[in-house]
Amino acid sequence: MAHAFWQRLRRILRHLWMDDADLARALPPDLLDRIARRVAEGEHRHTGEVRIHAEAGLPLSYLWRDAPARERAITLFGKLRVWDTEHNNGVLIYLLLAEHAIEIVADRGVARHVPPQAWQALVAHLGRAFREGRYEAGLLHAVDDVSALLAQHFPRRHEDTAPNELPDRPTLG
Repeated sequence: MAHAFWQRLRRILRHLWMDDADLARALPPDLLDRIARRVAEGEHRHTGEVRIHAEAGLPLSYLWRDAPARERAITLFGKLRVWDTEHNNGVLIYLLLAEHAIEIVADRGVARHVPPQAWQALVAHLGRAFREGRYEAGLLHAVDDVSALLAQHFPRRHEDTAPNELPDRPTLG
């Protein structure tokens, strides 16, 4: 019982310790611009929507309940309206710096075509890059991989004139 308390307290303190400065060091504005360009380039090949959201730490309400990063990613999937695309083919890449957690949430249209193992492999690759401090390389590779999967299952045709439904620039929280 006491061990669980101390683990929980350590988790809360780790999240409270991380702040916007840590997030800005990991993902500076010029990197966010490069990622946005890569997302836009990928979306020229498919009708899906790719969003990236990163946070330094979880909100206190999540920590108090000992909620996992996955729960936060699913909540943000809704708040960022990734679920609200015409073809139900949005994908959220969520990064939580305090736990070095990476979550990918795909809308139901994508989930019908892409098996969970594909997402797990992508998360593993991104996780290796992050552990090595290669945030840019990892994120750009992840965007390319997600775009390739979306292009395979939701290719953009010449007659497709669907607008860009969601912003391409990663959001920070």
